[in-house]
Amino acid sequence: MTKIDTSRPENVLPTPSHTVGPFYGYALPFRGGEEIAPVGHPDTVTVHGYVLDGEGKPLPDAFLELWGADPDGNVPTADGSIRRDPATGGYLGRNGVEFTGWGRVQTDADGHWYARTLRPGARGRSAPYISVCVFARGLLVHLFTRIYLPGDEAALAADPLLARLDVQRRDTLVARDEGRGTYRFDIRLQGEGETVFLEFT
Repeated sequence: MTKIDTSRPENVLPTPSHTVGPFYGYALPFRGGEEIAPVGHPDTVTVHGYVLDGEGKPLPDAFLELWGADPDGNVPTADGSIRRDPATGGYLGRNGVEFTGWGRVQTDADGHWYARTLRPGARGRSAPYISVCVFARGLLVHLFTRIYLPGDEAALAADPLLARLDVQRRDTLVARDEGRGTYRFDIRLQGEGETVFLEFT
């Protein structure tokens, strides 16, 4: 057995850097986190896609938080996304009536995610969008982006954020309409076709 004298700096190799976690399986996910729209609401849309790394490979352990306005463009203020039993602390689920506009979802083993929500209305000069916060391995700080839903090209063209981007970058923020109230939105963390991420200061 060869012994290395670690008291000499030239003999000590640096430890490779890496992120800790993700540890999303405990406490953060909750049953029904992807079911944001009230049960049976006629304006429900499904948004789904994949979270991809720089090589285009799906991430099976990413985690998304979504926020969206209601169909009138109002920011919901209702409680109820995570209701707990006051006696036991056990999870009761959403009440199925109030629209909180907020949800959490993990990607599955194939890196796929989905959420059912209400199509958001426009707020101010912005075209309708859903805010997204992305947590994933390799990220030391979570990322923010937006999902714009197609359908009103005039509103998309006039949106202050989208107007500042060239066409290719702009397209990374607009979901693809798959028909029947379903939209596809993939999130690429880096590399070719990287999703536009926002910095809030």
